[in-house]
Amino acid sequence: MAHFAKIENDVVTQVIVLSNDVCGEPTSNFPETEALGQAFIADTLKLAGVWKQTSFNNNFRKQFCGVGFTYLSDADVFVAPQPYSSWTLDSNHDWQPPTPKPEGDYYWNEEELEWVAV
Repeated sequence: MAHFAKIENDVVTQVIVLSNDVCGEPTSNFPETEALGQAFIADTLKLAGVWKQTSFNNNFRKQFCGVGFTYLSDADVFVAPQPYSSWTLDSNHDWQPPTPKPEGDYYWNEEELEWVAV
């Protein structure tokens, strides 16, 4: 199955699944499958907008996306929603807490901006 995300204002608003055969699989691979899928979405499904293929196995565009993810066009990656307002995006497009997580079982306390042992 091939998964495609609708992008509006850099945010994923919908994810649909297409049959492999409409995307040329297994003889075609990304990015060829994306072009075939986009054509099917526009011509057959008659769905407007910008559609980008997302990889269920995280083989391209960093990670499989869902509704609410951000698409960074300059890096051509999908980024998960920010888990906490204090966390920042690193150069690998991963969210990082203000302080590294200690070894063991901890959860992030956003009010105190600290890790709390479970």
